Amino acid sequence: MQKGIIGKKIGMTQIFTETGKVVPVSVIEAGPCVVVQKKTAENDGYEAVQLGFGDATAKSLKKPLTGHFKKADVALKKHLKEFRLDDISSLNVGDLVKADTFAVGDIVDVSGTSKGKGFAGTIKRWNNHRLKETHGTGPVHRHAGSMGACSSPSRIFKGKGMPGHLGAEKVTILNLEVVKVDAENNLIAVKGAIPGPKNGIVTVRDSVKKA
Repeated sequence: MQKGIIGKKIGMTQIFTETGKVVPVSVIEAGPCVVVQKKTAENDGYEAVQLGFGDATAKSLKKPLTGHFKKADVALKKHLKEFRLDDISSLNVGDLVKADTFAVGDIVDVSGTSKGKGFAGTIKRWNNHRLKETHGTGPVHRHAGSMGACSSPSRIFKGKGMPGHLGAEKVTILNLEVVKVDAENNLIAVKGAIPGPKNGIVTVRDSVKKA
């Protein structure tokens, strides 16, 4: 059965294995999440569960969303994510999903929003080379330079690496191994780095394409 949960990135640390090997891990506060909605093939055309994570107040939510939680008779939550699972028969509205849904050795995919870095030039955004700072370069040694359009085609081709907004986009890291599960404190440690800043919201689910 596929599994999924919403969590919060706590940070990174290292764990020593029984053989003394150091393993770098990312720590995730995984849940507890509550099942807010259950979608079925008969009503919605597919099977999925909607999980809620993080306590919220009525003041911080819009009225339609407050009504959504009231209909499900569950506490108000800040974050909602939908997970399509192979079998949702064991989950019902109001059920809790905790960190112990995963076990040591599981291979998971972690999705999150990368750090936003604002407006960036082509050197930082696309790893372009800069101009030589010799005579004649002027104060434009980090600029993109001429695009070489001339009279034909007289335009910039679609997909050209240009200055613009960098970061703050959805990133998914595949095939991360669950190294440790602390069910009492709702913590999961996965091997390697995961996307997003500290306290950023992430989703953890069974890997679709396992290595």
